[in-house]
Amino acid sequence: MDPPASPNLQTSTPNGNINLGPSANPNARPTDFDFLKVIGKGNYGKVLLAKRKSDGKFYAVKVLQKKSILKKKEQNHIMAERNVLLKNVTHPFLVGLRYSFQTSEKLYFVLDYVNGGELFFHLQREHCFLEPRARFYAAEVASAIGYLHSLNIIYRDLKPENILLDCQGHVVLTDFGLCKEGMEPEETTSTFCGTPEYLAPEVLRKQPYDRTVDWWCLGAVLYEMLCGLPPFYSRDVSEMYENILHKPLQIQGGKTVAACDLLHGLLHKDQKKRLGAKADFLEIKNHVFFSPINWDDLYHKRLTPPFNPNVVGPADLRHFDPEFTKEAISSSIGHTPDLTASSCGASSAFLGFSYAPGDENF
Repeated sequence: MDPPASPNLQTSTPNGNINLGPSANPNARPTDFDFLKVIGKGNYGKVLLAKRKSDGKFYAVKVLQKKSILKKKEQNHIMAERNVLLKNVTHPFLVGLRYSFQTSEKLYFVLDYVNGGELFFHLQREHCFLEPRARFYAAEVASAIGYLHSLNIIYRDLKPENILLDCQGHVVLTDFGLCKEGMEPEETTSTFCGTPEYLAPEVLRKQPYDRTVDWWCLGAVLYEMLCGLPPFYSRDVSEMYENILHKPLQIQGGKTVAACDLLHGLLHKDQKKRLGAKADFLEIKNHVFFSPINWDDLYHKRLTPPFNPNVVGPADLRHFDPEFTKEAISSSIGHTPDLTASSCGASSAFLGFSYAPGDENF
């Protein structure tokens, strides 16, 4: 089960901006938790299932090594991830940050815990989905991406590994490390980032790109849900890049006209002609493929998910890869180091990382 949302996590200032609350969180520390299992891994650390000792609530705690982040000069991405996570709490299909804190060596994101498994895990097991199931997931993901775009954030790393299911089977989008903030509708950026199978042609060409990269990725994920592999996949990465840039989209038989039309629209190699280029989420929402979806019911989770993960409680880890859950947990994760040993450089690089909602007691 997911922990209940903390009320008043965000408040608005008189000018309408989001007040992200106090940046210091001196009261939270690693020893507040029992770290139970590794449930995921990333470039700079791990995600662990943790139970807070004070009230027995379960959280997913993402633990990152400061040293690794500084070595790769990625501190700006980590701070952007923190900022985006704080804005997510109000949306039903985005994972929310409950609080964050740091030690001299590590950063800790305390996140909503969801245990229905990665979409990637379910796709691997079932190979592909029927259209109604793929439509449901694509609609919830599109709703989440549309919300991020409304905040002038582009996501840039949509893939099945970053789409989780909660205990009822609803989508929860996670991992905001590649998000770009401050992206007005007409604005472009040019950082080369993402995951090879899902890169849009303009990113590969190292051309300026806009928020339509997220709609390309939605097309790639939808294609994979329906066909079993990403649209231009090859084991040879350079061949795959050539396919993304030049090969026409080919769709297996048996797909509806609406599904084919949506895929061609989302996976248009010219970002200016791509579905979503003119009216963003509204274009996706109004496409005939989504005509069975009542978007208001979808947003309020009044639609029954097509698949129920059937988990029996927070400790049910059947939908997590055993490669993670069998791993031993390092004793340093739950250890609070002596802050006098703190490296000045590491501390100053992550100023403002720690966050505590005003209504929570630690």
